[in-house]
Amino acid sequence: MAGIIIAVCTSEKKQTKKINVEDACLKENYGITGDAHSSSNTHRQISLLAIESINKMRDLGLNVNPGDFAENLTTEGIDLVSLPVGTNISVGEEVVLEITQIGKECHTRCAIYQQAGDCIMPKEGIFARVLTGGRVKIGDKIKIV
Repeated sequence: MAGIIIAVCTSEKKQTKKINVEDACLKENYGITGDAHSSSNTHRQISLLAIESINKMRDLGLNVNPGDFAENLTTEGIDLVSLPVGTNISVGEEVVLEITQIGKECHTRCAIYQQAGDCIMPKEGIFARVLTGGRVKIGDKIKIV
């Protein structure tokens, strides 16, 4: 199973949409340099969401794009939610991530939930720890190690 990276997104503040920066440096046991969610004190250093999941929200009539769900990496062609916790995935030439969590509890109803009555990130977003750092860019392959 393999896919590609179609967006690399960051934000300076938590609880905001992320901006597609096209490429970024992932630091081992930290996350994306400069991203608000990066920390060595968490197992959720990187978040991933498939464009196929975003398209489900588009099908409900929402105008949403990569980064709007606060995900760092938007993928295409890999079934993220089917990957068990503990799975290692490689991104590009250098980066290795370990999946640490599938979905998340949504403590507050985000703007997307308010608009559509649903949000996909709590069910279909995944989180990972950075095992091996390096650069990630749009077009990089993502695959199970």
